[in-house]
Amino acid sequence: MLILSRRPGQSLIIGEGIEIQVMDAGPNRVRLGIVAPSSVSVFRKETKATREQNRAAAASADGKMMAQLLRLTRAARSDSAED
Repeated sequence: MLILSRRPGQSLIIGEGIEIQVMDAGPNRVRLGIVAPSSVSVFRKETKATREQNRAAAASADGKMMAQLLRLTRAARSDSAED
């Protein structure tokens, strides 16, 4: 792991066309700006982990469970439409 020190307004370059700039730094938080080609996905690590867990849960769901979820969703929609 490479560890760098940067101040607000300073940046670093990763590969071709990816720039990470320190926008603001406080005692417990750092705000970063990221410039990357549209072909590069940029996610927060915790968001990516949640996304992967959701995909795994969806892939393991069986048809019976999905049909029940669909019925519940439709019932909730019709209840809110009546209000």
